[in-house]
Amino acid sequence: MALARVVSFEDVSPDRIEQLKRDITEGPPPEGLPASEILVLHDADTRQALVVLLFETEQAYAQGDATLSAMPAADTPGRRASVQRFTVAIRRTV
Repeated sequence: MALARVVSFEDVSPDRIEQLKRDITEGPPPEGLPASEILVLHDADTRQALVVLLFETEQAYAQGDATLSAMPAADTPGRRASVQRFTVAIRRTV
């Protein structure tokens, strides 16, 4: 059963998203982050973002959650507004 960590951010600039895009696509994942997938959604007009990380096991989720919760605020897309945990009920790539 996969788990998702869904985090909403406020005050996220397009420049910050571009920087994150480079960091995520060009560099290795942060140490201690065993996510199987990452999805970053951004609404430039409202400066809001959602980051969805998928984890394949409870243990991977717990490790990833601890790693991400300990990250300095400067390493996040913007001001963290909420963090939620979901069970992935349906997953399909088309």
